[in-house]
Amino acid sequence: MVYADRCDAGRRLIERLPALSGSGVVVLALPRGGVPVAYQVAAALRVPLDVVVVRKLTVPDQPWLVFGAVGEDGVRVIDEDMVADAVVSEPERLAVTREQGELLRRSVARYRRDQPCRALAGATAVIVDDGLATGASAHAACAVARARGAARVVFAVPVGSYQPMRALATVADDIVCLHTPQPFGSIRPWYLDFAEVTDLEVCALLDSAAENQSVPRRSVPSVTGIVGAARI
Repeated sequence: MVYADRCDAGRRLIERLPALSGSGVVVLALPRGGVPVAYQVAAALRVPLDVVVVRKLTVPDQPWLVFGAVGEDGVRVIDEDMVADAVVSEPERLAVTREQGELLRRSVARYRRDQPCRALAGATAVIVDDGLATGASAHAACAVARARGAARVVFAVPVGSYQPMRALATVADDIVCLHTPQPFGSIRPWYLDFAEVTDLEVCALLDSAAENQSVPRRSVPSVTGIVGAARI
């Protein structure tokens, strides 16, 4: 299963989430790549869209090795086995955590623009990303939703690696993944168009989603159309 782009992946993901429509549901996107996917889901379900911001913690000089993640509200997830295997010292771990924590704060300010996050107390939080590789970001995102009082946490993704998906079952009530290829490798090969999503695109999609909540149902525009309008 190969997706044309993230919008295509989001539209296909909707087919597996029909029972989640209605009040009490909030879609949370993992920026940046998860936002175009989540936008399609939130628009189809007619529910609010927000972001849940996390940052991966990577091994110094080996950025392809992820030993954890930090998220909003002080959430931190550490893979102690990876820390030991990669011989990450305590000073190195603290330095990486501080650096990513600062980048996380900047991202939150950029995306929220002084607006409060969506209330999740008693809600069903549907966390959406464009793919699941290591699972660190997804784990942290689920922990953030729990910390904010979500009664049910659903993680939904178009494609993901099988082992991290199984591990995620310890923090998510339900997991929806359309494709779990083995071997997995990386997310990129499963998209024909996997262009980088910019901060401008993230903000434009969040603004459009907010508008969709206040007007009658209409067709869901493409990411290109929204961003193009935002740049004029």
